[in-house]
Amino acid sequence: MIEAKEIYKYFGKTTVLKGVSACFEKGKTNLIIGQSGSGKTVFLKCLLGLYDIDRGTIAYDQRDLKAMDLQERTQLRQEVGMVFQGSALFDSMTVEENIMFPMKMLTSKPIAEIRERAHIVIKRVNLINAETKMPSEISGGMQKRVAIARAMASNPKVLLADEPTGALDTTTSYEVMDLIQKINDEGRTILVVTHEPDIARMCKRIVHLKDGTIEKDSPVEQVKALPHV
Repeated sequence: MIEAKEIYKYFGKTTVLKGVSACFEKGKTNLIIGQSGSGKTVFLKCLLGLYDIDRGTIAYDQRDLKAMDLQERTQLRQEVGMVFQGSALFDSMTVEENIMFPMKMLTSKPIAEIRERAHIVIKRVNLINAETKMPSEISGGMQKRVAIARAMASNPKVLLADEPTGALDTTTSYEVMDLIQKINDEGRTILVVTHEPDIARMCKRIVHLKDGTIEKDSPVEQVKALPHV
């Protein structure tokens, strides 16, 4: 379970998150939705620990993120996979090298074991025969699948995805979300940040952020009409 309590995040004199509280249950797919500038990406990066929060607490299975030492944070990074907005692939690395990179950084596993795991997730996201290609040589949809494979390489318990369908056509967007749904079906907790309400079809819960606060937090079946975003 991921629990955020009264989260505040400041950038200079600007308050981006204003007392955000939410609890995300294990094994559920959650949608965090809101307009551009609502604070949803900042919230996701706070949950991952990429941004330190200014007030409040974030806990993973009752483990306080702020109180973790470097070793504990490194362990948490292996438990939480992140799909960044725009995929955030390294242009100078092949598909295989991009997927291997976080495992090489966060673990001491032998390179042969890391490469074997990379090939497993490459097959999992249907990128066979693409491992030697550069990001510039593959489509946007394939780049997103590489980003998902990289996030899944450490076999995480939680997957955070920031605008996983951004800049993709409708057909490719559904393919990417179907892949994320299959990952959730394996028992993983999923948090998807988006401004596209159509993705709600695969989610169990919607958290709607507006101006750094939670405007609505409801199970999908209770949401009769999604807010216009």
